[in-house]
Amino acid sequence: MPPHMDRAQLPLNALRAFEASARHLNFTRAAIELCVSQGAVSQQVAQLEARLGATLFRRLPRGLALTDEGHALLPVLGDALDRIGATLDRIEGGHPRTVLTLGVVGTFAGGWLLDRLDDFARACPHVDLRIMTNNNRVDLAGEGLDLAIRFGDGAWHGTHAEPILRAPLTPLCTPDMATRIDGAQGLSRQTLLRSYRADEWSRWFAAAGAVCPSLRGPVFDSSTLMIRAALAGHGVALAPPALFAAELQSGRLVAPFAVSVDLGGYWLTRLMSRPDNGAMADFRRWLMQAAVDGQAG
Repeated sequence: MPPHMDRAQLPLNALRAFEASARHLNFTRAAIELCVSQGAVSQQVAQLEARLGATLFRRLPRGLALTDEGHALLPVLGDALDRIGATLDRIEGGHPRTVLTLGVVGTFAGGWLLDRLDDFARACPHVDLRIMTNNNRVDLAGEGLDLAIRFGDGAWHGTHAEPILRAPLTPLCTPDMATRIDGAQGLSRQTLLRSYRADEWSRWFAAAGAVCPSLRGPVFDSSTLMIRAALAGHGVALAPPALFAAELQSGRLVAPFAVSVDLGGYWLTRLMSRPDNGAMADFRRWLMQAAVDGQAG
């Protein structure tokens, strides 16, 4: 920074005028964005150029073109203004906000979390939640996740896991298809939709005391997609009713069997090496209470 331009004397209005003009390459459009006159924007940019002793724009008959100096300044200034804006958003109203990056297996995100986001926003208005969905393949460190919700038995190396929700699997299908199923052996004559976990149907048939047929149905990496296929009448899905309550309550899906098989549950996980912070603790408390309330309901 030149010695004549300390932080206390930064020409912020002129810098903002330059940044807007550089994005639009037009003083008039920049003026509309900034709610000032075109002349004011042009004057502020000219004052900045004079102060820097460098030309930032070439004035063309139909707009502007950045000089080398302008090209050098724009990305640095744009990033700084974005960071200032994000910080102001986080402390708006006197309440600092914290970003929480959450990885969520897609089925849980769509079938449970999505309907409760408004409740979370009311309970934790100071937390900016960033949600990244996955199909249960999670790299907490590599993806920069604070927390992750995943399905399994809770045993992940180097990871602290807290149980959220058990999710037994049972066959789900349309009411019309259910009328064509006569017992577990009758189920074997239908198209059985499968997940990437290959042993689910065989374990369900074992629990039902029946022989698992040869499986030839399509394989899905998401229970949400598998349920969409079941809703379209393409076969029978083996999925957790707890995460498809809306479809069951509406009657679009039915669960024709009382038999279910428990192969795991949903867990809230974090790296053991990751120190907890306030946003993580607040989300955990909200999540666990919401899970208890949901099961009670």
